[in-house]
This record gives sequence, C-alpha cells and structure tokens, in this order.
Amino acid sequence: MNNYTGPGQYCCLPDLPLGLRPDEASPAWMNKADNAWQLTATTMVGMQSVPGLVILYGSMVKRKWAVNSAFMALYAFAMVLLCWVLWAHHMSFGTTLLPLVGKPGLALSEKFLLRQSTLGRVPMADYVYYEFVFAAITVILLAGSLLGRMNFYAWMLFVPLWLTLSYTVGAFSVWGHGFLDKYIIDYAGGYVIHLSSGVAGFTAAFWVGPRLSHDRQHFPPNNIIHMLGGAGFLWLGWAGFNGGSPFAADLIASLAILNTHICAATSLLVWVSMDMIVYKKSSVIGAVQGMITGLVCITPGAGIVDPWAALLMGVLSGSIPWYTMMVLHKKSAFFQSVDDTLGVFHTHAVAGLLGGLLSGILARSNLLEMMYGSSVSYAVTEGQLGGPLRQLGYQLMGAVFITAWNAVITTLICLLISRIVDLRMNEEDLEIGDDAVHGEEVYALWGDGERMPSSHRRWQMTPRIPSICLRHY
Repeated sequence: MNNYTGPGQYCCLPDLPLGLRPDEASPAWMNKADNAWQLTATTMVGMQSVPGLVILYGSMVKRKWAVNSAFMALYAFAMVLLCWVLWAHHMSFGTTLLPLVGKPGLALSEKFLLRQSTLGRVPMADYVYYEFVFAAITVILLAGSLLGRMNFYAWMLFVPLWLTLSYTVGAFSVWGHGFLDKYIIDYAGGYVIHLSSGVAGFTAAFWVGPRLSHDRQHFPPNNIIHMLGGAGFLWLGWAGFNGGSPFAADLIASLAILNTHICAATSLLVWVSMDMIVYKKSSVIGAVQGMITGLVCITPGAGIVDPWAALLMGVLSGSIPWYTMMVLHKKSAFFQSVDDTLGVFHTHAVAGLLGGLLSGILARSNLLEMMYGSSVSYAVTEGQLGGPLRQLGYQLMGAVFITAWNAVITTLICLLISRIVDLRMNEEDLEIGDDAVHGEEVYALWGDGERMPSSHRRWQMTPRIPSICLRHY
C-alpha cells in the first residue's frame, strides 16, 4: 500500500506501529532497517581507513616514518571527501559524459541527497557517503606502495588528481553506466578498488623512486601489536565493505559477510602455513598479509558465490600472492627495480585479479539475479553467451582495461607533478624522517621528545619554505 498522498501528506495506518509509519523524515519509499544497516556498514568501511589503515601504516613502517605514513592516510581521507562531493561522485555514478566517465557535478543539495538512492530503499546521502569511503580507501591503499620517501607536497597534489582522472573512470566504467557495466562481475571492488590501487601504487612507486638503501634492506615495524590492532579494524570493517554493497539488509548481505570471513581466515592460515613450511617460522606480518589477500580476493564475489567457493578462494589467495611476493618478487629483476614498500601490488593487484577471475567462474546465477535483478546480462546467468568461460573472458577484458588505464594515467600524473614539485624527498630528509617532514616524532621515550630546548619549540620555529617554491630548473 502506498501511504503517500502528496507533499508532506501521509495517511495514518492504525495497523502499523507508530515507529513504522511514514512521515516527512521517513518517506514511504525508505526502509528504516536498510537505512540503519547502510549507515552502520558505511561507518565500518570508514573505520577501515580511519583509524584502521592509519594505525596499520603508522605501526608497520620503521619508527622514523610512523607519523608521515599515518598522516598520508588521514590527509587522503579528508581530501577525497571534499573532492567527492564537489565533483567526483557524479563523475563516478552520474550522467554519462563519455563511455568512461560521468559529468562532474555537486553532490551537496538537499534535493539530491534526500531523494531515494539509485540503489536500495535508502536516501541518496547514504549512497554518496558509502561510495566515498570506497574511493578514500582506494587512495589510501595505493599510498602503501609509497611510504618512507614520497614528498608530502607531491602526495597532496597526487590525491585529488588520481581520484579525478583514474578512480572515477574505473568506478564509472564498471559500476556506473560505462562500457563495462553490463559485462563485468565486481561485487564490491576487486577491480575498481584493489586491482587499480595495486597497479597505480606500483606505477607511482616506480616514478617516485626507492627508499634509502639501508631503509629498504632493514625496515622493521615499529609496533607489531598496534599493527595487529589496525589489521583488526581492517578485517572486521570488511563486513561493512562487502555486507553493505547490496544496499539492503537482505540475504545477499548476510551471505557476503560470512563468505568474507571464511575467505580471510582460510587465506591467513594458508599464508602462515606456507611461511612455516618454507621459513620454519610463523610470521605475524605474514599473517596480516594473508588476511588482506583473503579479504581482497573475496571482494569481487562475496555475495554471489557459495561458502565452499569462498573457502577455495581463501586457499588460492593465501598461496598465489604468497608465491608472487615471497618467491617471484625476490627472483625478478623487474620487481626488485621498484620499491613497493608494503607489497601492495601483491596483496591487492594480484589478489584482486585472482578474485575477479574466480568470481567470473564461481558466481551463481541465482545469486546474481538476487543481487542485480532479472535484467542482469552476465554470461554466467542461465548459460547465456557461452557460460562461465565467456564470463572469464569478460573478466580478463576488464582487468586489462583497469590495469592499462591506471598504469598510463598514474604515469602522466606523476610526470605532471614532477614538473611542479619533487616526487621524492631529498636525501637529508630521508635520513631523518618524520622530524624533517612534520617536525614531530611518533614516540617520546627516554628523552627523545625533549631534545630541543623550549625556546625552539615547533610553533616558535621559522617556517621552512616548501620545496614547491624552491624548485630549480
């Protein structure tokens, strides 16, 4: 029954509890349960970045880079939000400008934000913010390849440029109304988020250049317990990442959450087992890497595969990225030539590609229809267009596009920024770390925080002129 009788007019339904009756703040089209879950899921995804990756990055790096690494994540989260509501949301999910991208536009008006979302029975404000936290974590994941040497001024320019020129294109092409929308299975971002961040991070790492030689050879975490805490935020927050993608508190959301944790746990245990077999020790860092590859691998298929498939994906995500990172990387001159600080290429690009390909093979047609509706045209549904093998071809096509676009655009962005400001810090600042970049250090232990006389405290120091103003040609 439609209870809406006109602007601001709702008829009374005595058979409904008072809290379920529609009013101006709860229109008839809005499902309060879906809205509550969506707001919760969005918060969980946001907490993956802040504080999750802030803590993970700040503790997983060498002590002298803890502040800079954490702040790169925090800055990106704030900058992406402003760019998102000012132009990037419509470029990703708005009216078509080109087959690759939508028209830029503001996502700030009450008329736009309080209408029904294009997905689900929730307000558009939910949709805008949920997609923002996806965009933000993509940029932050990319930063993992650049920790320990990127000029912060260059990072400040890189974030809005990459979001605008790279992320929006991937999101629109696969999730919006772009040319891959009807062909690619990417439930929650195996391609749009993880493959793109892994490829772009690796590409940017090439252009930024490596850390100092002794930092690259010896780069221990400064706090493994905090690292596990950050990883915990990432793991549990992934329930919102994959559980929120249907924009409804429905069967697909429940299945996606269970599959997410099955795959992550399996992948972690497989990675640890591989470490114990080969290196005779169980590595805590390895366990975190295995957890991440499991979460990444299940993402493109979380709500559209069976739990047994999630288990299989966990076995493969704990072994194949382990091999590329722990064996192939060390033997390959190509991989050795690029300083990917946290191995984002392996944990996100390799695992994201693996998950995307497996999703094309293992996706269930009935679950696809529940998720996307009867109009879904993926090849795996009802044996259309040759079945799973044809879908695998589509998945490969999508992977090639995302990889090529990110490699080319990230290269162009880095070249542009390099004409304005140095991409890499100078050697002197690289030796010092956080204190040289921000005038702050992570710990004040045994007097470390009291080295400077009170007359030379940071807020009394003469500001250093940014390198952007000192560049010489």
